Amino acid sequence: MEFGLSQEQVMLQASVERFLAEQGGLARTRKFIGDNEVRASDVLEGLAGLGIMGLIIPEEFGGVGLSFLDAAIVAEAMGRFVTPAPYVGTAVLAPLALMRAGSEAQKSHWLPRLAAGEVVAGVALSEATGPRGDAGVTLKDGKLSGTALFVIDYEADIYVLADREGGLHLVPANALGLTRIALKTIDGTRPTGELRLDGVSADALPGSSPVVLRELIDVGRVMFAADILGASQDMLDQAVAYSKERKQFERAIATFQAVKHMCAEMVAALEPCRAMVWYAAHALDALPDEASVTACHAKAHLSEVGTFVARRSTEVHGGMGFTDLVGLHYWFKRIGFDRQILGGPQTVREDAARLQGFAA
Repeated sequence: MEFGLSQEQVMLQASVERFLAEQGGLARTRKFIGDNEVRASDVLEGLAGLGIMGLIIPEEFGGVGLSFLDAAIVAEAMGRFVTPAPYVGTAVLAPLALMRAGSEAQKSHWLPRLAAGEVVAGVALSEATGPRGDAGVTLKDGKLSGTALFVIDYEADIYVLADREGGLHLVPANALGLTRIALKTIDGTRPTGELRLDGVSADALPGSSPVVLRELIDVGRVMFAADILGASQDMLDQAVAYSKERKQFERAIATFQAVKHMCAEMVAALEPCRAMVWYAAHALDALPDEASVTACHAKAHLSEVGTFVARRSTEVHGGMGFTDLVGLHYWFKRIGFDRQILGGPQTVREDAARLQGFAA
């Protein structure tokens, strides 16, 4: 049995990474954060040109119709280059919500526009993964009220919101009664925010159900696990490269056993994660009975391994690891954000335990 990427998937990954490298990589991310940009339109347009924004959207709606494993491969590349562009919400979760629960009219109107990169879609699911104080959105008489926190792809034209009952709704960014509040998080590469709704008229997705909401959360968790994988691999690569250049006592620090061991520990921890993420992404399409559990395990494990690699690679860089000159903190903080969004490791493992009947 062979389990790995196909030749086409390897080419897809290489194509996306080549584009992200050419569009500026860390320099583009620095500019995005430094100039307080709300949307990296040039990156978004380039990704749309490659077909990335329509990756999972069926061809009949202008997309490419590929799998969640293909989407995870792209998410890995986005994390590797700390890309400051909308992806998980706009290219994966919002299209999925429309494909699973949208009416034919909603699909025909929104999916082609998402595939073309004409609109950005934010997705608010955080309250469905665990209680957050008084946050949450309630539907009454066809109108939404409440608060949605940590909206993915926050700087959007339209939002997909989950209410307390598991219903999904489309809300335009300029809807009457909607207040948008940008949140300052550790990760500056992807804007995050809060939505406050006061009797907002919503366009409900008629096929909404707890099953669809569960699938959205599973897919989101796998995409963020893949993002961690890419970011961690780049931090590891940077640590190895730095250890070969940096000299102490007239020797490259890579020749010291302690540094070798630190790098070996990172490789040993990270390499098995690749198959774990790929399998979880494959299960989303091909093994629905395993999808939720594998998504939980991939998200929880990558969160912890990513945190370990982020810390260890920073240590290999010594004092330079904390400086803006090296820029390592952009990956460090992105991994930190990925760790918590849609549930931290403890929350996600409790979810897995309930799914397997080990907890009530």
